Formats: sequence, C-alpha cells, structure tokens
Amino acid sequence: MTEILTAAIPVVIIGVICAAVLVVASKLMAVKEDERFPKVRECLPGANCGACGYAGCDGYAKAMCEDPTVPTNLCIPGADAVSKQLSEVLGVEFADVIEQVAVVHCSGDCDHTRDKVDYQGIESCAAAKLMYGGKGSCTYGCLGLGDCQKVCPHDAICIENGIARINTRECVGCGMCAKACPNHLISLVADVERVVVACNNKDKGAATRKVCSRGCIGCRKCVKACPLGAINVVDNVAVVDYEKCENCPDFGVCAKSCTTGCIVLTDLSGSHRFK
Repeated sequence: MTEILTAAIPVVIIGVICAAVLVVASKLMAVKEDERFPKVRECLPGANCGACGYAGCDGYAKAMCEDPTVPTNLCIPGADAVSKQLSEVLGVEFADVIEQVAVVHCSGDCDHTRDKVDYQGIESCAAAKLMYGGKGSCTYGCLGLGDCQKVCPHDAICIENGIARINTRECVGCGMCAKACPNHLISLVADVERVVVACNNKDKGAATRKVCSRGCIGCRKCVKACPLGAINVVDNVAVVDYEKCENCPDFGVCAKSCTTGCIVLTDLSGSHRFK
C-alpha cells in the first residue's frame, strides 16, 4: 500500500500543478472575442463566396469588428438588406450595395461555331482545356462542360446550345462561376447595366471569323458610333467602360453598329437576393 501511495502522490501533485498552470495560461493568453462578432456573423448569408474580398463570411465579420473603416456594403449576395442589418449592429451609417450579376462573354453556341475535336474525356472545362485548349474551334470561347454550373449555389446557370447561360433573376453575384471558368469568360457587372460584349476572342479579325461567326473582329465601328466614348478595342476585342456608359443619348447604337452582333442589349436586373 505504501508503495502505491508513494507512486500516486507525486503524479497527483504534478497533475494539480499542471492544471493550475493551464488555468492561469488560459486567463493570461486568452484571445478576447468582440461581443459583436456573433451578431455580425449572423447577419451574413453564409455563402462564403469571397465576393467581399475576405476569406468567407467569418473573415468579413471579423474584419468589420476589428476595423471600423471596413464598409458594410461588400456583401454583394446579401445586397441592401444585409448591409442595413450590419450598419444597425455596428452602429454605422448605412451604405448602399451595388448589386451585381454574372455575364458570359461568349456568343459561340452551336449555331455560330463548331468543334474541332470529338472530346471524350472528363466532363470538366478545366480538364478539356488541357487538351489543345478545349474541343471548340475558338480557344477563347465557352468550353460548355459546366464547371460554372456545378459551383453555382443557386442554380442560376445552365448549359444551353453549347454555352453557359445565366438566369439573372436567380444570380446573386457571388462570383463563384467566374472563379471556376478556366477561360475567364464570366465577369460580374452592376445589374443596372444594359450592354454586354459577348465575346472574349483576342485574335485578329480574320482569325476570329474563321472560328466563330459571332466573334468580335475589332472593326471599331462600335467605338466610332458610341457618343460617350465608352467603348474601346483592347487586344482585338471590344470593351465597355461602364463608368462612361450611362444615360446614353443614343442607347443601343453600339449594338446596332456591331458587324457580327457580339454586342448585345440585355436586362440584367435581378429579383433574387438574400433577405
């Protein structure tokens, strides 16, 4: 019995000392959490899309709690409703959110372009791109295998006639589709915009015509027609400066002047937003 006590007592003493050290350490080294964090985090939709520029909703919530200069209107999927809640919790002025939706810069569907190979590999745009730039004759165009569709959390994208189509009524502007597209064909624009250049081909006009009848040929007719100077040709493809493209006195003249029809007029306004 004496031998057992002799062995047990030191162990107990060491255990008590370690427990005391841990308790003291937990008090001295504890990282205090801002009491507002749970409330701020609860306001965010939990999409973790990164559209705000932070590592998910937790990262954005933490940044707002730690830095009062971080704006409350960076959650594009949450729109004004979330921004208003955040401003109330943090006690700051409400900031309007510029709602955005995704657009596909490609018109190369099955009616206007063709396949150069019979692709029989993994049903993935990223995988297909590794095989000579994809199955399509236009290496800049939509690969049509739905990587964007697979990552969309709101079923706002479908593959129709060979290319991705976006339902702007369901798109919340999270940008996950843009990150998934290996050809970088998808971008986010404010949902009040009405003009989209549906092409991303950077080859010269003659080469573009050979692979797609709806591709931009860099003819600059749209540049000359635009009364606001909002369109320019960069790397052989038309680009719209949306800061200048506002209150156009001759709305739609750019699309009417487009030789191939790759500049389209559209309604990007959406109705589905997180509440």
